[in-house]
Amino acid sequence: MAQTILVCGAGPGVSRAVARRFGRAGHPVALVARNPQRLEGAVEELSGEGLQVRAFPADLADITSLGRVVEDVRAALGPIGILHWNAFLDVEGGLLEAPLSDLTGSFELRVTAYIAAVRACLPDLEASRGAVLATCGIMLLDDPRVDAFAIGYGALAIGVAAQHKATGILAQTLAPRGVYVGEVIVNGFIEGTPGGVGKSPTVAPAAIAEAFRELYEARREHSVIIGEAVAV
Repeated sequence: MAQTILVCGAGPGVSRAVARRFGRAGHPVALVARNPQRLEGAVEELSGEGLQVRAFPADLADITSLGRVVEDVRAALGPIGILHWNAFLDVEGGLLEAPLSDLTGSFELRVTAYIAAVRACLPDLEASRGAVLATCGIMLLDDPRVDAFAIGYGALAIGVAAQHKATGILAQTLAPRGVYVGEVIVNGFIEGTPGGVGKSPTVAPAAIAEAFRELYEARREHSVIIGEAVAV
C-alpha cells in the first residue's frame, strides 16, 4: 500500500493539486491547516473523487503541536511516507515597510516549523525511504533581476530564500538516510488563488503537482523551476 502523504499548509491551490495527484496514485492524504471549515470542504471535494482523505486542523506556527499532529495522522492513516511542506505566512510589502513581526512570523513558519515537521516525521520517512517535498518561490534566487522583481515583496522574499537554503541542507543531510528531498520553485503567481487574482503570468497548480510527482518518482534532481514570470 502507498504511504500516507502529509500535506502541511493545505489550501485551494498547490496543496490541493498535490493532494489530488498523490491521492490518485493511491496515497492516503492528510490535510493540515488552521481553518477547519476549509479543510472539511477540501475533504468533501477530494473524497467525492474517490480519494482517501482526512483533515487535521492545527496551527503549524505552533511547533509544539506538530508532534501531536504527526501522531494523529499516523494513528488514522498509517506511517507517513511523504511530507509536503506548503505552509507560508501571506506577508506583503518591502523590507522597509513590512511590520517586523511579519518578518519573524514568516521565518518561523517557513523554516522553524518546517524543520520541526521534518524531525517529527523522520522515523517514518527513514523506515519507508520516504520523501520531503517543499513548495518555494522564484524570489529565492540570488539574481539582480529577481531582486528587482522582489522589491515590493521583500518580506516574502527573504523567508522564501531561507526556506530554500534549509531545503538544500536537508537534501544533503537526509540522502545518506535514504530520504529524498525535492523542491518545486514556482516562477509566477498561482492560478485560481487569491494571490493570483489579476496577476500575470500564472502557473497552474496541476502543473506544479505534476512536477512534484516527477521529482518524487525519479528521485534524482532536488530542485526544479516551473513558470516564466522572471527570466532566469
